Amino acid sequence: MTQESSQRAGGGPHRVVVIVDENSNPFELGCATEVFGLRRPELGRDLYDFRLCAPEPRTLMRDGFYTLTGVADLAAADTADTLIVPNRPDTEVPRRPAVLDAVRRAHARGARLLGFCSGAFTLAEAGVLDGRRATAHWQWADLFRARFPAVRLEPDVLFVDDGDILTAAGSAAALDLGLHVVRRDHGAEVANAVSRRLVFAAHRDGGQRQFVERPVPDPPDTSLAPVLAWAQERLDTGLTVADLAARAAVSPATLHRRFRAELGTTPLAWLTGERVALACRLFERGESRVDVVARSAGLGTAAHLRTLMRRTTGLTPSAYRRRFAPEPTAR
Repeated sequence: MTQESSQRAGGGPHRVVVIVDENSNPFELGCATEVFGLRRPELGRDLYDFRLCAPEPRTLMRDGFYTLTGVADLAAADTADTLIVPNRPDTEVPRRPAVLDAVRRAHARGARLLGFCSGAFTLAEAGVLDGRRATAHWQWADLFRARFPAVRLEPDVLFVDDGDILTAAGSAAALDLGLHVVRRDHGAEVANAVSRRLVFAAHRDGGQRQFVERPVPDPPDTSLAPVLAWAQERLDTGLTVADLAARAAVSPATLHRRFRAELGTTPLAWLTGERVALACRLFERGESRVDVVARSAGLGTAAHLRTLMRRTTGLTPSAYRRRFAPEPTAR
């Protein structure tokens, strides 16, 4: 079974287990529950087998907000296909040896590991991040580097996907990473359905730096939403940045500044990302001809599509089809 497989070897859904430790942050626990734990009747199937576990029968959550009881013991972590580690904000307090041992065992047997916000400290303390890429909240970047110099910290991003270990930068970035995992496991169409239910962007461009440097950005004169909606209906055309600027009745330079302020990306990067996402949806809906998908998504040639898909998803079009396209029906 691959790391990304949505099915367990026995045929059941991929099992996601969250370790909840003393002083864990309720918000990230809620994010994990929303993304991985809810029933999905709108999709006709459940995406994951989700459960919580803790090292003690009663777990006092962050700042004593409430006490969590009635969850499985730590042995449940040994059944996880994906294990989400504790994200305690008291980053200088050593994690329980039993929790660190559970993380090490999961890593040794090939489970996927996720750390939300300060969860990177748990992973690093367990020793599984040495020589690996990771991120953590920008407020803790200097402390993290000092404590774990062998980890390649990337402080300016929302999340880092390093294959079998993934980390999110902060509280809301837990949703970004969660949706990324759903996209990796089940494809863009399913991830978009989950994001719609969350009323949260399926993919936020940009990174932590925009929040560090401008925690309260000046509100834009007008929203880009009408221009974005207009462009999304015309992705199959030869739409350019100049066309977007004309539609918004601003210069290309002004449009660039507004995209940076509102979306944390450039108009061209946004347009390319939307076209790749459309190409993924077309493959998931059953279109198998790469040249047809390239034209329909406004990417021109099959070669261009292959380059962008590999860069964006890590998969070639044929590999993406094998993982996410519907099974061909028998004639």
